[in-house]
Amino acid sequence: MSVSSKCFISYSHDNDLHKEWVLNLATRLMKNGVDIILDQWDVRLGGDLPSFMESGLTEADRVICICTEAYVSKANRGSGGVGYEKMILTSELMSNINSKKIIPLIKSNDAPKVTPVFLQTKAYVDFRDENNYEARYIELIHEIHGEYTKARPALGSNPFEASESPIALMTSISMSQYSNPNFSGEVEFDYENNNGRYIIGAGSMQFELSFSSAGNGSIHIYNDPKNIEGIALAYEVNSFSDITDASLFDYTSRSRTPKTGEFITLVNQNGFFAVVKIGDIKARSHGAERSSISFEYRINQKKETGFE
Repeated sequence: MSVSSKCFISYSHDNDLHKEWVLNLATRLMKNGVDIILDQWDVRLGGDLPSFMESGLTEADRVICICTEAYVSKANRGSGGVGYEKMILTSELMSNINSKKIIPLIKSNDAPKVTPVFLQTKAYVDFRDENNYEARYIELIHEIHGEYTKARPALGSNPFEASESPIALMTSISMSQYSNPNFSGEVEFDYENNNGRYIIGAGSMQFELSFSSAGNGSIHIYNDPKNIEGIALAYEVNSFSDITDASLFDYTSRSRTPKTGEFITLVNQNGFFAVVKIGDIKARSHGAERSSISFEYRINQKKETGFE
């Protein structure tokens, strides 16, 4: 059974609208498995605020500092509750200079320096543009749970190591091109190379696609790679947004044979879903000069089944 991350939210009470924004963020994080410590539901009338701040900041695995202009000003001046929390957090940083405990979150802040002085060396997540809220929330929740959106790939072998084979160097270098770590994109490659394998995504959201020839206009795709739990053909689907629940398709077969324009859904062993739209397909065995496939893909980073 996984252990939930405990997270303290440090913020300034700028106004009622900001307090509501913080409350909504905290509520959503709770629903996504983050045990939030928040004054709005953890401090009663007559409660001891310094005690709440001390215990909350000490017990928390991570601390989200919501850096509005007012928060930054209070932290730098050392005033109010924000100043008291800054004092505790500064002590934490001084005792562990490499601490990654604090996550600065930028909100309602157009100041030249968007974080307090004691956090200016920390990377932050920028929530200032409401149009990018979902992307930034995904970035935040991945960081808290340690599921990094750009996971470090496995370290391969040095291609220049001595080898008796004259082609070992070029083979090792060439194989590295058959991957795209982004969570959406367009790909075209010769599926007769690299054993028909192409990797999309990264970390826990990685999918290894396995193709083989079926003819011009169609192709076989398999669930043989270790990180693929299942594949399905999404019948009567015309766009990514038509797929509202990818779990409803049939994942019982080892292989599927989509045609140009059709959609394949995949689930990996970590429970993430991806959708692949098949584009142009050519096969040397059916008269084409070179075998190739093009496809467009999307990976749902929220571990949900919809692609609306």
